[in-house]
Amino acid sequence: MLAACPFRSGIAMRLRLCTSLVLTALLAACSSAPPAVGPAGQAGAAATPEATEAYREARDVDCQAAGGTLQRLGRLQREQCVIPHADAGKACSGKSDCTGQCLAGGEVAAGSTTTGTCQRDASQNFGCRQRIENGKAQGTICVD
Repeated sequence: MLAACPFRSGIAMRLRLCTSLVLTALLAACSSAPPAVGPAGQAGAAATPEATEAYREARDVDCQAAGGTLQRLGRLQREQCVIPHADAGKACSGKSDCTGQCLAGGEVAAGSTTTGTCQRDASQNFGCRQRIENGKAQGTICVD
């Protein structure tokens, strides 16, 4: 009979411990939590109200320079730069005729032949609308 080796169980325990530590480190690296705030305001630090306001003002200036205005849109009321499309209101029969989308002026039966008008701006991406593609009305969709 073979006698049990006293070192065998110690090696197995160390191997299990090392494996557990490596797996824990790998899982921690996959975390989606933001990095902790450092004492000197390193990455992940919360923005100060002044920094937030300065960022908003810079965005507003950039948006106005592009010919737009900052507006709160959608269900989440996210602030976005809304720039009017140059071809807004032009008659169209599909997206290829417009910078934005080609939208029906009123409710039209889906699949029927019709024309629409080019989208005014991104604010028309929210609410209910009906697109026109290849001269045919699509189903009405509503976006929050």
